[in-house]
Amino acid sequence: MNPSPPSASADLLTQAREQHETRLLRYARRIVSDAARASDVVQDTFLSLARQPSEPDLRPRLAPWLFTVCRRKALNQLRAEARNTPLDDAHPMPSPDADPAARLLQSEDRQHLLGLVAGLPEIQREVVRLRYQEGFSYQEISSITEHTVSHVGVLLHTALQTLRRDWRATSAR
Repeated sequence: MNPSPPSASADLLTQAREQHETRLLRYARRIVSDAARASDVVQDTFLSLARQPSEPDLRPRLAPWLFTVCRRKALNQLRAEARNTPLDDAHPMPSPDADPAARLLQSEDRQHLLGLVAGLPEIQREVVRLRYQEGFSYQEISSITEHTVSHVGVLLHTALQTLRRDWRATSAR
Protein backbone atom coordinates (compact mmCIF):
# COMPACT_ATOMS: atom_id res chain seq x y z
CA MET A 1 0.00 0.00 0.00
CA ASN A 2 1.49 3.33 -1.09
CA PRO A 3 1.25 6.05 1.50
CA SER A 4 -0.18 9.33 0.24
CA PRO A 5 2.30 12.19 -0.05
CA PRO A 6 2.49 14.43 3.00
CA SER A 7 0.23 17.44 2.75
CA ALA A 8 1.02 21.03 3.66
CA SER A 9 2.09 21.33 7.27
CA ALA A 10 -0.07 22.83 9.97
CA ASP A 11 2.71 25.37 10.41
CA LEU A 12 2.38 26.50 6.79
CA LEU A 13 -1.42 26.70 7.07
CA THR A 14 -1.18 28.78 10.23
CA GLN A 15 1.35 31.09 8.62
CA ALA A 16 -0.82 31.43 5.51
CA ARG A 17 -3.91 32.31 7.54
CA GLU A 18 -2.11 34.83 9.72
CA GLN A 19 -0.36 36.59 6.87
CA HIS A 20 -2.83 36.39 4.01
CA GLU A 21 -6.41 35.72 5.13
CA THR A 22 -7.47 39.38 5.38
CA ARG A 23 -5.96 40.26 2.00
CA LEU A 24 -7.48 37.18 0.37
CA LEU A 25 -10.92 38.05 1.79
CA ARG A 26 -10.64 41.58 0.42
CA TYR A 27 -9.50 40.28 -2.97
CA ALA A 28 -12.20 37.60 -3.19
CA ARG A 29 -14.87 40.08 -2.15
CA ARG A 30 -13.90 42.34 -5.03
CA ILE A 31 -14.44 39.46 -7.40
CA VAL A 32 -17.62 37.88 -6.01
CA SER A 33 -19.15 41.09 -4.51
CA ASP A 34 -20.32 39.44 -1.32
CA ALA A 35 -18.60 38.91 2.04
CA ALA A 36 -20.14 35.48 2.72
CA ARG A 37 -19.25 34.11 -0.71
CA ALA A 38 -15.77 35.62 -0.42
CA SER A 39 -15.31 33.86 2.91
CA ASP A 40 -16.32 30.56 1.30
CA VAL A 41 -13.83 31.11 -1.52
CA VAL A 42 -11.01 31.88 0.92
CA GLN A 43 -11.81 28.85 3.08
CA ASP A 44 -11.80 26.70 -0.04
CA THR A 45 -8.43 28.24 -0.94
CA PHE A 46 -6.98 27.22 2.42
CA LEU A 47 -8.44 23.73 1.99
CA SER A 48 -6.57 23.51 -1.31
CA LEU A 49 -3.39 24.50 0.49
CA ALA A 50 -4.01 21.83 3.13
CA ARG A 51 -4.41 19.23 0.38
CA GLN A 52 -1.34 20.47 -1.48
CA PRO A 53 1.56 18.02 -1.35
CA SER A 54 4.24 19.28 1.00
CA GLU A 55 6.77 21.24 -1.06
CA PRO A 56 9.72 23.03 0.49
CA ASP A 57 9.76 25.59 -2.32
CA LEU A 58 6.09 26.59 -1.84
CA ARG A 59 6.83 28.86 1.13
CA PRO A 60 8.66 31.60 -0.84
CA ARG A 61 5.87 31.75 -3.44
CA LEU A 62 3.01 31.24 -1.02
CA ALA A 63 1.24 34.59 -1.53
CA PRO A 64 1.07 34.39 -5.34
CA TRP A 65 0.00 30.74 -5.08
CA LEU A 66 -2.80 31.59 -2.66
CA PHE A 67 -4.02 34.53 -4.74
CA THR A 68 -3.95 32.44 -7.92
CA VAL A 69 -6.00 29.67 -6.31
CA CYS A 70 -8.37 32.20 -4.73
CA ARG A 71 -8.89 33.97 -8.07
CA ARG A 72 -9.63 30.72 -9.88
CA LYS A 73 -12.07 29.57 -7.22
CA ALA A 74 -13.86 32.95 -7.18
CA LEU A 75 -14.16 33.03 -10.97
CA ASN A 76 -15.36 29.42 -11.01
CA GLN A 77 -18.00 30.32 -8.43
CA LEU A 78 -19.18 33.25 -10.56
CA ARG A 79 -19.36 31.03 -13.64
CA ALA A 80 -21.34 28.38 -11.77
CA GLU A 81 -23.74 30.98 -10.40
CA ALA A 82 -24.21 32.55 -13.83
CA ARG A 83 -25.25 29.17 -15.21
CA ASN A 84 -27.76 28.73 -12.38
CA THR A 85 -29.21 32.26 -12.22
CA PRO A 86 -32.85 32.57 -13.34
CA LEU A 87 -33.50 35.43 -15.73
CA ASP A 88 -35.52 37.39 -13.17
CA ASP A 89 -32.53 37.30 -10.77
CA ALA A 90 -30.05 38.53 -13.36
CA HIS A 91 -29.86 41.99 -11.72
CA PRO A 92 -29.67 41.44 -7.96
CA MET A 93 -30.29 44.24 -5.49
CA PRO A 94 -27.15 45.66 -3.85
CA SER A 95 -26.33 44.22 -0.48
CA PRO A 96 -27.75 46.29 2.41
CA ASP A 97 -24.59 45.70 4.46
CA ALA A 98 -22.34 48.19 2.68
CA ASP A 99 -18.61 47.55 2.78
CA PRO A 100 -17.31 49.05 6.05
CA ALA A 101 -14.14 50.15 4.28
CA ALA A 102 -16.22 52.13 1.78
CA ARG A 103 -17.99 53.93 4.63
CA LEU A 104 -14.65 54.91 6.14
CA LEU A 105 -13.36 56.56 3.00
CA GLN A 106 -13.62 60.25 3.76
CA SER A 107 -11.30 61.91 1.32
CA GLU A 108 -13.05 63.27 -1.75
CA ASP A 109 -9.91 62.76 -3.83
CA ARG A 110 -9.65 59.14 -2.71
CA GLN A 111 -13.34 58.58 -3.49
CA HIS A 112 -12.90 60.20 -6.86
CA LEU A 113 -9.83 58.08 -7.66
CA LEU A 114 -11.59 54.89 -6.55
CA GLY A 115 -14.47 55.82 -8.84
CA LEU A 116 -12.07 56.24 -11.72
CA VAL A 117 -10.44 52.87 -10.95
CA ALA A 118 -13.90 51.27 -10.87
CA GLY A 119 -14.47 52.60 -14.38
CA LEU A 120 -11.45 50.78 -15.77
CA PRO A 121 -11.94 47.54 -17.70
CA GLU A 122 -12.01 44.55 -15.33
CA ILE A 123 -8.53 43.22 -16.11
CA GLN A 124 -6.93 46.66 -15.71
CA ARG A 125 -8.84 47.19 -12.46
CA GLU A 126 -7.60 43.83 -11.18
CA VAL A 127 -3.91 44.45 -11.96
CA VAL A 128 -4.07 47.98 -10.49
CA ARG A 129 -5.51 46.58 -7.25
CA LEU A 130 -3.03 43.72 -7.10
CA ARG A 131 -0.13 46.14 -7.65
CA TYR A 132 -1.12 49.16 -5.59
CA GLN A 133 -3.47 47.78 -2.94
CA GLU A 134 -1.92 44.35 -2.42
CA GLY A 135 1.69 45.26 -3.26
CA PHE A 136 2.46 42.39 -5.63
CA SER A 137 5.32 42.56 -8.12
CA TYR A 138 4.72 42.32 -11.86
CA GLN A 139 5.97 38.72 -11.76
CA GLU A 140 3.57 37.81 -8.95
CA ILE A 141 0.66 39.50 -10.73
CA SER A 142 1.62 37.58 -13.86
CA SER A 143 1.46 34.36 -11.89
CA ILE A 144 -1.89 35.23 -10.30
CA THR A 145 -3.65 36.43 -13.46
CA GLU A 146 -1.92 34.07 -15.89
CA HIS A 147 -0.87 36.97 -18.14
CA THR A 148 2.73 37.49 -19.20
CA VAL A 149 4.84 39.93 -17.20
CA SER A 150 5.01 42.25 -20.21
CA HIS A 151 1.22 42.14 -20.60
CA VAL A 152 0.86 43.05 -16.91
CA GLY A 153 3.15 46.02 -17.57
CA VAL A 154 1.09 47.11 -20.57
CA LEU A 155 -2.15 46.75 -18.60
CA LEU A 156 -0.78 48.85 -15.73
CA HIS A 157 0.66 51.47 -18.07
CA THR A 158 -2.61 51.77 -19.98
CA ALA A 159 -4.64 51.91 -16.75
CA LEU A 160 -2.44 54.67 -15.30
CA GLN A 161 -2.64 56.70 -18.51
CA THR A 162 -6.42 56.38 -18.46
CA LEU A 163 -6.58 57.37 -14.79
CA ARG A 164 -4.36 60.44 -15.37
CA ARG A 165 -6.44 61.52 -18.37
CA ASP A 166 -9.75 61.03 -16.56
CA TRP A 167 -8.46 62.70 -13.39
CA ARG A 168 -7.43 65.80 -15.36
CA ALA A 169 -10.71 65.89 -17.27
CA THR A 170 -12.89 65.63 -14.17
CA SER A 171 -10.72 67.86 -11.98
CA ALA A 172 -10.83 70.68 -14.54
CA ARG A 173 -14.60 71.02 -14.14
